[in-house]
This record gives sequence, structure tokens and C-alpha cells, in this order.
Amino acid sequence: MDKDREAFFLRLKEELAGSADWPALYLYKFIVPTDRDKIEAVENAFDGLGAVITTNQSKNGKYTSVSVNVEMRDPDHVIEKYLAVYEIEGIISL
Repeated sequence: MDKDREAFFLRLKEELAGSADWPALYLYKFIVPTDRDKIEAVENAFDGLGAVITTNQSKNGKYTSVSVNVEMRDPDHVIEKYLAVYEIEGIISL
């Protein structure tokens, strides 16, 4: 992992640890190129967690936003899922 991403996750972990009692609901927001396989890959990363997932295609159809509302056990679990979805080519986290 590069230093910028590592610094981002360290900062995020600190913020999350101080902002909620865990377990807690967490809202992930991603943008992916509109490709069924990529959207399914995001959905599969949260499979079995009881996540509520919504998608919305951009006006021109090139991109799809994916929102995932899910109860996470702790800040480390939140970061684990970010790392899992970052393997998807073209994904952007909001």
C-alpha cells in the first residue's frame, strides 16, 4: 500500500474510533464504471453482512454510484472492506 493511502486509512481509523460506539452503521459510497461485473464485485464484498445496497447510474450511463449501508463491528472492519473493494479496477471511493 502506498504511503498516501496508508496515511488516509490511519486517519480514517482514528476518526471512526472517536465518532461512534461500535458496532455501528456505516455508509460506503463508491463510483464504478458501469459494468455488471464491477458492480457485482462491490456487492459481493458485502455479501452475508445484511448490507442495504443501492445503485444509481449516471446520466450518460458511463458510471454507477453504489451506496452500501451496513453495520460494521469496528473501524478495522470498515477499513478491511475498503481494501477489498479497492481491488476493483476503476473504483472511486467518496
